[in-house]
Amino acid sequence: MAKTITELDWSLVQAFLAVAEVGSLSGAARALEASQPTLGRQVRAIEDQLGLQLFQRQPRGLDLTEEGQALVGPARRMRDAVRDIALYAAGHDSELSGTVRITTSEMMAQYHLPAIIARLRRDLPEVQVELAPSDATENLLYREADIAVRMYRPEQLDVVARHLGDMEMGAFAARSYLDRRGTPRSAGELFEHELVGYDRSELILRGMREAGFEATRDWFATRCDMQTVYWELVRAGCGIGFGQRAVAAHDPQVVEIDLGFPIPPLPVWLAAHQGMRHTPRIKRVWDILAEGLGAVVS
Repeated sequence: MAKTITELDWSLVQAFLAVAEVGSLSGAARALEASQPTLGRQVRAIEDQLGLQLFQRQPRGLDLTEEGQALVGPARRMRDAVRDIALYAAGHDSELSGTVRITTSEMMAQYHLPAIIARLRRDLPEVQVELAPSDATENLLYREADIAVRMYRPEQLDVVARHLGDMEMGAFAARSYLDRRGTPRSAGELFEHELVGYDRSELILRGMREAGFEATRDWFATRCDMQTVYWELVRAGCGIGFGQRAVAAHDPQVVEIDLGFPIPPLPVWLAAHQGMRHTPRIKRVWDILAEGLGAVVS
C-alpha cells in the first residue's frame, strides 16, 4: 500500500526520471553528472518514501514496473514545472554579469567561435563563457545551453531563432592526394577516387542522394562522424571530402574540386529560449555572436 506523502524531494524525482528514461543507473549518472552509487541511493529513497517498487532489477539494467510507468508522466510534468520556474527567474535577471553557455557544432566551435569569444571577453569581461562543442542537440528548454548556433532551423516550441545566413560548402582534397591520384573533372570521375565520408551520420549520403546519386555507406573508404577529425583526414590525404569554404580558404594544404554540381550550403541559425532571449547578458552575447558569424556566412 502506498504511503501518504506530504513532501517529495525534487532531486529524488529527478533521479527516478533519469533512470526511467535512460534505463540504467550508469547512463542516468552520466546524464545528471552524478555518481552511480548516489543515483542508486536516490532511487531506493524515493521507492521507500512512496512505498512502491518502481523498477525491476535486470542483468542488463532497470525496467520500470507498472507503478513506475504510471509515475513517468507526472514526473515529467514536475520537471517541466521546475524548468519553468528556473526559466522565469533567469529571464528576469537584470544583471549583466554571470555565465552564458553556448553550444555549437565541432567545426564552428574550433574554426569560427574562438575569435568571437575573444571579442566577448574584451567587450564583456564580467560575462563568463562556457563553450560546449557538440553535434548533438542541446536542449535549450532545460538550460543545457543558453544560446545555440545550429546548422538547421530549431523546431522546439518556446525557442526564438534567427537565420544568420548560409555557410558555403565544397568538395576538397589535399594537394598530396591530388598529386598521387590526379584531379577529377566531373561527377563521374569522382567515384573513381577515394572518398571520405561520415560513419553513422547520413548527412553526406542524403546530400548526394538529393543530387541524384544513389550513394551508399561503402562508397566512402574512410569514415568518421567527428567533424574536426573528418576534416583532418581530408587534409592528411585520405581522399576527397566535403567542407566549409570559409575554413578551406585559409588552408594551403587543400584544393577545392569543381565537380560540376552544387554542394548544398549549411544554414546557420542562432537560437535561445524566448524567456531568456532579452535578459541583458544573453542579449549582448547574442548580438556579438550574430555580428561575428555574419562575417563568415553568405
